[in-house]
Amino acid sequence: MSDDRGEDTNAVRPADEDRGKAVSPPAEAEAESVRTGWSRLWRAARPRATKANALITVLALLLGIAMVAQVRETRSSGLENLRQDDLVALLDSVNQQSIKLGQEADKLTTTRDRLRSGGGDQAALQAATERLQTLGILAGTLPATGPGIRLTIEDPGKSVKSSDILNAVEELRDAGAEAIQLNDVRIVADSWFGTGTNGRMVADGKPLTPPYVLTAIGDSHTMATAMAIPGGVVDALKQLGATPTVTSVQSASVTALRAESTPRYAQPSSQ
Repeated sequence: MSDDRGEDTNAVRPADEDRGKAVSPPAEAEAESVRTGWSRLWRAARPRATKANALITVLALLLGIAMVAQVRETRSSGLENLRQDDLVALLDSVNQQSIKLGQEADKLTTTRDRLRSGGGDQAALQAATERLQTLGILAGTLPATGPGIRLTIEDPGKSVKSSDILNAVEELRDAGAEAIQLNDVRIVADSWFGTGTNGRMVADGKPLTPPYVLTAIGDSHTMATAMAIPGGVVDALKQLGATPTVTSVQSASVTALRAESTPRYAQPSSQ
């Protein structure tokens, strides 16, 4: 009986080995299946030379070139293009403006100390008079005279718009202009510019005709340099076909006046 059991055992073992071979695939077949899967994935994901892809590539290159050109233009439109003499003049103007503001601060401090120490009604009256004159010049109700510049704009093609004049006025204000006159119109804080029904430029409701003459009182060096900055007011007007001319004057006169007005809504605060 032991021999029969041994034969049965030997008969079963080959069958088990055969079943094991049938269930487990060979290593080579498995590796080939992996390589086939990666190959299909690569063919599906790889870029194809189509018209759409070529167009996208060209547009990306053009966009990159445009961005580089814009950055270069932005860098070259500032103070980098100014000559050394212009930079020295601009720095000198800034220093002069700083000295002037310092002197004004010292003057106000002296007036304050005189009033606090009981210097009498005369000091108070003098301070009030000076303040009234300053406010009258700023409000345009008093004439003004002093050093400054005159910007004359010849516009034969009528290409200059009200926005261009506004840019010039804002540039003059940023450069320290204390009083401005455009032709026969006094320019103040609430001045406005537009176009009339006949197509003519209008400032504060008054029609203007070229040449447009902006007279500004202030530091002539600073304002003239601000007008001549590359890409600034003068360059912009020349691109429109106009002919701007900046002239420094020792004594400019701003004689146009604004009518006095009373605020309709604003009232002095008790605080």
